[in-house]
Amino acid sequence: MNALFDRDGPFKGRNARLFVVFTTLYNARAYYPVLAVLFTDLGLRLEQYLLLNAVWAAAIFLFEVPSGALADTIGRKRLLVFSAALMVLEMSVLLFAPKDGGALLFALCLLNRFLSGTSEAAASGADEAIVYESLPEKNRESAWDQVMATAMRWRSAGYLVAMTLGALLYDPSWWNRLTPDALHVDIDVARRLPVLLVLLQAIGCLWIALRFEETAKPSDHAGGRCRAALSLTIRTAAYAFTTKSIAIVLIGGLLIDAVARNFATLNSEYYRLIGIPGWAFGFIGSMVAVTNWFIPSIAAAVNQRFKTTTSLALGGAAAAIALILLIPAWPWAGLLPALFLMTMLGFIGFTVSRFLHGIAESHQRATLLSVKGLAFNLGYGAYSLIFSLILAGIHRRSESAIPAFQQALLWQAAGFAAVLLIFTAATRRVR
Repeated sequence: MNALFDRDGPFKGRNARLFVVFTTLYNARAYYPVLAVLFTDLGLRLEQYLLLNAVWAAAIFLFEVPSGALADTIGRKRLLVFSAALMVLEMSVLLFAPKDGGALLFALCLLNRFLSGTSEAAASGADEAIVYESLPEKNRESAWDQVMATAMRWRSAGYLVAMTLGALLYDPSWWNRLTPDALHVDIDVARRLPVLLVLLQAIGCLWIALRFEETAKPSDHAGGRCRAALSLTIRTAAYAFTTKSIAIVLIGGLLIDAVARNFATLNSEYYRLIGIPGWAFGFIGSMVAVTNWFIPSIAAAVNQRFKTTTSLALGGAAAAIALILLIPAWPWAGLLPALFLMTMLGFIGFTVSRFLHGIAESHQRATLLSVKGLAFNLGYGAYSLIFSLILAGIHRRSESAIPAFQQALLWQAAGFAAVLLIFTAATRRVR
């Protein structure tokens, strides 16, 4: 950390210093703790919000491969500037989206999610590449380790601040109870404040992106590189899903990740269901961030003791138990299975990545990891769409006093348990 402020070691060059600030501002977004309720409070139905998540995942899936090739051909700086500009647009669209605006609101939110996914795909890899190649070749790997360690610490600190501040800004009830009427903040104004804060971060990201020093040599063959990258990805995906050991791990991890990640994007809606006030959402998010510090150590210990498939089976069973315990929606106590389910994201990510690193050849490692990321995003998007259809069906047919979201949790737990059992039985036969 001192090296960053002293501009010493790997931080003598501008790119490394800019990268730490860029990745912190880009990723630590104040609306994360209230993501679901932000859209539903604007006037969207919960199933519409889930459809938006599917569009976001689809945008990343479609643009992840070509963006990497473009970064290597037209330049990493241009991709980062493009990504930051899209972030400015996505936040501007959301900031000015009309509350209860019907079809216009949905169209603008759809545009917001598409821009967000495209922005993430454009930044993915380009930010690290522009820094790595700007480091001196001598001891480059150790220098890069130091840059990444510093960036991770800054991101963690930024995430903790953003989660806490975002929820406090979104729900001004705590402020209005402490201050006289003249200083009260209107709820509709407060609900735009986290978005406004992230818009200011986006402008900061754009300014930083413009100051990066380019490291790639632009080429006129971007189209050929994109086709080559797409072809390599398709070949690697075919290899991964026709190799039984890899396919079992990827599909098993994908099933658990999709359900856990879908809930992570809905957690604020669940917190509201179990009676937790909005201003506390950020503190809960901070608890999750602190808990995640310990997940890699736990995952490493489990994976060292058991085979990868056994570790995934344990993760699947744990996720199924958490999903079942979510159904009663116990006031406040329902927070425990919710937090536990979200820790499965880190556990599964560690387990699958560890396996792929161990089995991949050097020349295919990056592409195989890219295939894993693409598959997981596709799985998440597909599951968001399925969950939105379940919710829509419940809304149309249900006359129960039980909230539709809580009923959907019951269907989710039953469906996940059934799919997990079928998958486990099928994989036993093919071994």
